[in-house]
Amino acid sequence: MSALSLYAKLERLPNNLKQEASDFIDFLLEKSIAKNKNVVPSPGSARGKIRMSPDFDAPLDEFKDYMQ
Repeated sequence: MSALSLYAKLERLPNNLKQEASDFIDFLLEKSIAKNKNVVPSPGSARGKIRMSPDFDAPLDEFKDYMQ
């Protein structure tokens, strides 16, 4: 689709819909920029954010019948 055909369609819209189309175009531009960003986490950046319970390796009561 050419820019000229998009412009022609945009010109036929009422003013309130032109603003809505402009907002949507801004959203799409931000989305494409965010998609192209390559975020590489640094080593140790999740330290302290993940916690495991002390009984993590303990057998579950639901499987007691199967563990004899």
